[in-house]
Amino acid sequence: MTSTIPGRWYTDDAVALGVQMRGLLEAAEAEPLPDAIALILPHAGFQFSGPTAAVGVKSAGRKYARIVVLGPSHTMAMPDHLSVPRATHAATPLGEIPLDESFIARLLEAPFVREIPQANTREHSTQMVLPLLQIAQPDFKLVPIVVGECAPETILRVAALLRQLIDDDTLVVVSSDFTHYGPNYRYIPFQDDVPARLAQLDHGAFETIQSLNFRRFLEYCQTTGATVCGRTPIAILMAMLPPDTRTVKCAYTTSGEVTGDYANSVSYMSLAFRGGWKPGTAPAPPEPAAAAPATAMLGPAERSHLLKLARAALTDYLRQRRVPTAADLDLAFDSRLLQQPRGVFVTLERDGRLRGCIGDIFPRRPLESAVIANAIHAGVDDPRFPAVTADECRKLTIEISVLTPPAPVAGYEAIRVGTDGVVLQKQGRSAVFLPQVATEQGWNREQMLTQLALKAGLPPNAWREGATFLVFQAEVFGEADK
Repeated sequence: MTSTIPGRWYTDDAVALGVQMRGLLEAAEAEPLPDAIALILPHAGFQFSGPTAAVGVKSAGRKYARIVVLGPSHTMAMPDHLSVPRATHAATPLGEIPLDESFIARLLEAPFVREIPQANTREHSTQMVLPLLQIAQPDFKLVPIVVGECAPETILRVAALLRQLIDDDTLVVVSSDFTHYGPNYRYIPFQDDVPARLAQLDHGAFETIQSLNFRRFLEYCQTTGATVCGRTPIAILMAMLPPDTRTVKCAYTTSGEVTGDYANSVSYMSLAFRGGWKPGTAPAPPEPAAAAPATAMLGPAERSHLLKLARAALTDYLRQRRVPTAADLDLAFDSRLLQQPRGVFVTLERDGRLRGCIGDIFPRRPLESAVIANAIHAGVDDPRFPAVTADECRKLTIEISVLTPPAPVAGYEAIRVGTDGVVLQKQGRSAVFLPQVATEQGWNREQMLTQLALKAGLPPNAWREGATFLVFQAEVFGEADK
């Protein structure tokens, strides 16, 4: 994995970087904690947060075979998703770190984990901690995970998955700064006695972290507006930790203290978590929804609710930068069908033109949750378009396609144009069209399959031989139907 961080966030000179890292670690005063199982470390420039991070790294008082690093995504919106690299090594100027490829492969089996290359290479949160770890822990396998904003149920699922995969030779590191204060961060909750009030705000967050109640921590961030950039990775760690875990504050400072200027200031805290990854204490993922027919049609009230939910979720995300639940949006709706896992796509249009379309082909999560996540994805994560702005949101028209489970067909001759959605798969590549695409474009079967092959990055006639096909049907409804 090639990083874009050296030369920008820190020196790309290996000798100079090594001297800097050793100097930070030698100067750090830390009590070695041989039972440390997790850390929270800051990720700003080393001149600001390096001493605080070094104390945290030095407190890990033994060697670890594997280090899992979770950091927030600053560069890409990834609602309800995590990104990991398909690579063998991660490189810094200090050398290459082997990745735990089998661990990463297991993660990629989960529906909420993807490989998003730009997130992996550009994200500084997961990479700023690596040079210190390379010096302090010279022989370990790395699992770097970039984390998007996640709903509570996804946080629980991620926590449960990670707990299945880690062991007592694993150190979990969450990379996060704490409060970002000042006009540069659009957060000025107070203007007097700033150093003391920042400390009070940050230590209030620390107290909620000590509770190991991730919902309480997220609620604290929401109610205070505390701009903790790694709140979702922290919440995942909190959901993972055994209930008897002890939390130790290793170091705390702010960039205002370092520079003497509090007009804009970022807070840095290193925390260590002591205990053990005891077997049999992993958090339970949310219970699956009660069974309902995977092809059941929705009623008018359910359709209307999902359209309202999609719009409200996208609007809320653009304002709050969080993935809300239906309850957060005051849009609770009691329907067994909405809790059934279904594939679903959310399509955004503006002035009759496509503005974003993303979805799940396979039923992986409850329909209501899938609509929330994909409405946000369509607005901010479709690579074909710039992200939707908050002001633009009201100008969009929303359409939802609820899918039946994809099923294989013997050959392309069995595909019904205008009725079947199609997934083409060949040579490790795939692409999908919803059922309405061919009709809207006026394509016949050959034209549709040619365009589908091109979308998959294949030659135009690749569909004729060696390709496999899945088909599905869709219940399509939108705001324009009202």
